[in-house]
Amino acid sequence: MIETERLLLRPLHVSDVDVFVELQADPQVNRFVGSFSREQALERLTVIERQWAERGHGLCAIELKSSGEFIGRSGLQYWEQFDEVELGWTLRADQWGHGYATEAAQACLEWGFATLDDDYFTALMRPGNEASVRVAERLGFAPRREDHLQGRPVTVYAVDRPANLPAY
Repeated sequence: MIETERLLLRPLHVSDVDVFVELQADPQVNRFVGSFSREQALERLTVIERQWAERGHGLCAIELKSSGEFIGRSGLQYWEQFDEVELGWTLRADQWGHGYATEAAQACLEWGFATLDDDYFTALMRPGNEASVRVAERLGFAPRREDHLQGRPVTVYAVDRPANLPAY
């Protein structure tokens, strides 16, 4: 569990399938991250649970401290095709503009550098996702290369481990 001033972040589980499907179903949200059927969501959540068990990190549910309400997801995801760990974030559209994405992602980034030995983390941006680019830049990410994920172009942003923070 990661706690911030306003948020609680905990590993996503298959029991989150309904809120996960609902999050991804919103056209404002899924234009950059895609949507999932219930079956696809269960498969994805099973992979997330496995990543937590095998790698010690994965995606988290973001909940408001004040109410326990699920508002999105954030966390560290390993991409085998790149041999890199990505910091990702996705919020319900009705929660945009409150700084929650930056707050959650910053907490995950700090946790990642404190507990993992990665020299850097990435953030994969699809063309046109300017809101997420602004979050990434606030967190210190900068463009590193162009690539493809799941057949679609992405700009790979990255942030290096702070010099004053030794590897775990």
